[in-house]
Amino acid sequence: MTLSLLAMIKKIFSEEISVERTLVLVKPDGVQRGLIGEVIARFERRGLRLVAAKFMQVSQSLAEAHYAEHKGKVFYDGLISYITSAPVMAMVWEANNAVAAVRQTVGSTKPAESAPGTIRHDFGLEVGRNLIHASDKPETGEREVALWFKKEELVDWARDIDKWVFEK
Repeated sequence: MTLSLLAMIKKIFSEEISVERTLVLVKPDGVQRGLIGEVIARFERRGLRLVAAKFMQVSQSLAEAHYAEHKGKVFYDGLISYITSAPVMAMVWEANNAVAAVRQTVGSTKPAESAPGTIRHDFGLEVGRNLIHASDKPETGEREVALWFKKEELVDWARDIDKWVFEK
């Protein structure tokens, strides 16, 4: 019994940590409410590393590509209209298990169900005005980053504090 417990512990600590990149959008409501700085500060304090950012007006074609999985759903036209209605702040964040860390920091899609201290809990009230988009899984993050940013817009860099944030 002790051997199997020891083997499990060794397995847990020897697993590779997955460095991921994930897309985050401060959507039109967050931009209009002046929350870009707050969002960035929360991710920086969490320890994530910003590798790309641009303030932009979303084109119809980019909006349609981003929300392609929802085409045909009753809320699709509203999503497209909303995301193109005002500028967004598009960002790529990087960390070990970045997708999970960002999703946890952002909170539930429904602000009323978000945990206290999350961005959506602290600043949102309605699903249609939930301030922020965050990739939901690593594969989605890869696809969305490639959709919103050219490879040359992504900056590979290390911070002096990384050794105090990341174990490896």
